Amino acid sequence: MRMNATKNGTMTWSKYFVHFVFFLFIGVSIQGQDTESRNSELHRLFEEIGAFERAENPNRSFFRGRHPDKIHYKTIEDYKNSLDDYQSFLIRINSLDESQMTENDLISKETMTLKLEGEISQLKYKRYLIPFNAEGGFYNVLSRVFHRLPFKSEDDYRNYLKWLPTFSDYLNGHLDLLKIGINEKIVAPKVVIKNTVSLMEPWARKDFTASPLTSMFQSRSDDISKVEWETLQKEVRTIIRQKIWPAYEGILNFLKNEYLNASPEKPGILSIPNGKEYYQERVAYFTTLPLTPDEVFETGHREVKRIRELMEEIVKDVKFEGSFEEFLHFLRTDEQFYAKSPEELLSYAAWLSKKAEGALPGLFSHLYQLPFTIEPVPDDIAPTYTGGRYVQGNRNQDRPGIYWVNTYNLPARSLYNIPALTVHEAVPGHHLQIMIATELEDIPEFRNNFYISAFGEGWGLYSEYLGEEMGMYATPYDWFGRYTYEMWRACRLVVDVGLHYKGWTREQAVEFLSRNTALSLHEVNTEIDRYIGWPAQALSYKIGELTIKELRDMAVSQLGSRFDIKDFHYHILKNGSVPLPTLQRVIENWIKKVQNKKDRK
Repeated sequence: MRMNATKNGTMTWSKYFVHFVFFLFIGVSIQGQDTESRNSELHRLFEEIGAFERAENPNRSFFRGRHPDKIHYKTIEDYKNSLDDYQSFLIRINSLDESQMTENDLISKETMTLKLEGEISQLKYKRYLIPFNAEGGFYNVLSRVFHRLPFKSEDDYRNYLKWLPTFSDYLNGHLDLLKIGINEKIVAPKVVIKNTVSLMEPWARKDFTASPLTSMFQSRSDDISKVEWETLQKEVRTIIRQKIWPAYEGILNFLKNEYLNASPEKPGILSIPNGKEYYQERVAYFTTLPLTPDEVFETGHREVKRIRELMEEIVKDVKFEGSFEEFLHFLRTDEQFYAKSPEELLSYAAWLSKKAEGALPGLFSHLYQLPFTIEPVPDDIAPTYTGGRYVQGNRNQDRPGIYWVNTYNLPARSLYNIPALTVHEAVPGHHLQIMIATELEDIPEFRNNFYISAFGEGWGLYSEYLGEEMGMYATPYDWFGRYTYEMWRACRLVVDVGLHYKGWTREQAVEFLSRNTALSLHEVNTEIDRYIGWPAQALSYKIGELTIKELRDMAVSQLGSRFDIKDFHYHILKNGSVPLPTLQRVIENWIKKVQNKKDRK
């Protein structure tokens, strides 16, 4: 462990560890041997990793609904030290004897191992030198935390004014990383930089009425006097004018005048040093399976062929006179398939959400406690954002889950895709799965919140399949939208590998996705840019869904009339987000248990 302090005053891990071990020792002395599992070496290691990560990232208080004293940032030396520590943790967890572990502990170990491997890969290849993707990054991170923070009392606003000046240090710290990135040739491609500039400009625009940094001043709470309200407004404007806007202006000038010139034209990760090796590790992380990029690519082509046949059947069913390409043009341009107002789009999504909730009791024995709501994607990120997204809620903060629907550029938001989007992002997709995970008890805390993309996004896409059984697709066009969404995820297997492993151009990727789906051309372009900025993440959806469907088919085949869909879903979700090999073992054990019950009878 490292002894040096961080540049911005964060407590070092070594110093923190001394305090942690002291209090851990006191706790163990008091508790004795009450709970053998809790005092096991594995659980002590989990606690040590948790303490390390809290010390490494004090900014986590943002996401727990608390104003921090200041915003912390990490230097390149901090990141190098983190790599050493994570590698040490991985060596220690791999040395533990699994034969003495309970099934729950084994699941925890496998999940933590994946988490550590993911952190190590990012640090080893210095991805922190590219601290953004096509959807955002360090410069607009506050858009993801403002809605979590309290802004009711005078103290709340005073707390905001206390930490806001330190945000300029955070911005400038990331500017330092970008400069190092140029020297080490770890630079984002030009298309991502152009998106970054357009997304950053609203934060730098010198207009207090439109600034995201003053959005919480739109209405005054009765608990704050008018005089104090005016004082608070004056103070926040002074901070923004003197510290925040100059920092943004410096970064924008740097991006436009220096960084963009150093950015590669090619869109894939192959342009950075050891890019191919990095991508191979990302494939393993985001699929949680020992797959090669070529195997993923081939799977994608097989799925594209299968789904295309289903889509062409719909074209025949509606008796469309024309080619498949002409049918796609019809769907993209005919006004009947598009909402006339944001309210119409949101209302349709809301109605579908309630329809989906009504079907849940027939498929699930265990449901969530926290409700969800529906909101438009925030204006500052909507232009380059996907059609929808789920934002996790928190019962302790009285904050519901949020199903975001993108109402920007309505002619690009087709109604026939909304049923599939709804069951993926809301229920039985992300809201149900994530809330069940956060409400689980008797598991290490990290498992309540750690999100494994292959599991979570695989479940989301599987939920689109469940939409068939739930009656969510009412018209042939809804069915075509359902197949378009599945085709979209199949195309990702081809496009992502093509961009990051086979040297595809952006134009090749756009052409492939637009030719095979009914996504609007706006969505096609924003999606391709997303894949460029987030290597291999797009693979997790289809790989995860295929695995869950294969496990269901296996269970149906082996259990026959004893197969219970509610029980199957319970065992899929009961452990939270887990690696796919772990999930397979869980389902295989459940099948054996059901079979043994039958044999005893």
